[in-house]
Amino acid sequence: MKKGCKNLGLLILVTCAFVGCGPSEGEADNRMKTPNIVFILADDLGYGDIGAFNPDGKIATPNIDKLATTGIKFMDAHTSSAVCTPTRYGILTGRYNWRSPIKSGVLTGKSKALLPKSRTTVASLLKRKGYETAFIGKWHLGWDWALKDSTSFGGEGWDAADFDNLDFTKPIANSPNELGFDYAYGHSGSLDMAPYVYVENTMPTAGVDRMTEDTNKYTWWRKGPTASDFVHEEVTPNFFRKSMAFIREKAARDTPFFLYLALPSPHTPILPTKEWQGKSGLNPYGDFVMMIDAYVGQLTEVLEEKGMTENTIVIFTSDNGCSPEANFKISGEKGHDPSGIYRGHKADIFEGGHRVPFVVRWPSGIKQGSLSKKTICTTDIMATIADILDIELKENEGEDSFSMLPLFENPNS
Repeated sequence: MKKGCKNLGLLILVTCAFVGCGPSEGEADNRMKTPNIVFILADDLGYGDIGAFNPDGKIATPNIDKLATTGIKFMDAHTSSAVCTPTRYGILTGRYNWRSPIKSGVLTGKSKALLPKSRTTVASLLKRKGYETAFIGKWHLGWDWALKDSTSFGGEGWDAADFDNLDFTKPIANSPNELGFDYAYGHSGSLDMAPYVYVENTMPTAGVDRMTEDTNKYTWWRKGPTASDFVHEEVTPNFFRKSMAFIREKAARDTPFFLYLALPSPHTPILPTKEWQGKSGLNPYGDFVMMIDAYVGQLTEVLEEKGMTENTIVIFTSDNGCSPEANFKISGEKGHDPSGIYRGHKADIFEGGHRVPFVVRWPSGIKQGSLSKKTICTTDIMATIADILDIELKENEGEDSFSMLPLFENPNS
């Protein structure tokens, strides 16, 4: 396995938690070695949007701030790309995206699977140690929709508006389930990319019954087929509810679990629910960030009520910097910069594009109030997990990943 200071991987592993009545010393020790892991990935959230990283920020994020004050915050954390798909590829594989077929840009909602079944992922790595694994949220790594006519896909690029040949009554192929996830529930691309269909364990959850589109400034999404159970405004709340239900279910079992909660927010469409509209005093984007923070608080409360907090590692970060769609001008006029003190934004080579908030809470393994200024990267997740669980990575696994485990004990080692 690889060990080094620039390892983000360990962070994710550490999100562990074990539940049991009166465990023996040996049992408790084993559980410490196989912690549950909860990894929350925000979408297009800026470094300056979280209070713990930007004391001059104007968005209230008390729950994420609490994760930082009761754990460790990494001040120099970076994504492997300034856009969605490449970062997600790196998180799950421990590899830079130039090693994959996608050298630049992102996939769409129709794109075919980027990852071959043979590629080791964080989830399949954890399966070697008996973990139960779940993906909930935005996939954005492609999967293969079933076709009515196997000879015509209708195109998968940005100009491919033909969805008529996709068959939403049949299972998808090359799904997250084939990449190490026991349970998978989510949608294919960003929330502004059609088709708007939930897929659960390879099967669409409902039939398509309409075409939808939104052209407003903050709430826009591209025109496309929409399933009867798919309501854009409810997607983020739905993913949090599913995640909390998963944790409650696994709390009653004696098996470690890994939850990868990949949010589609605060990426466009910017859709704070009614109760959060206007709460930030900035704009809809600020309201959306506050809503996400509140749901993070609800999820951590579930861990607390199930007695899982002490040895659960909760990791919270973003896939890249904030998008200009958040309207930097409006928030700036009110004293808030989503990139904090850094230049640039999503899709930039400047730090605002790839420097992200990164916090890890693990009460039994990390001293409260820790802070590290060491450089880490989201590709480091795999090596960190391998280091924690004493898994020897093969030559073609996690080539660009380095363990962050030493930083949990000595944040600036």
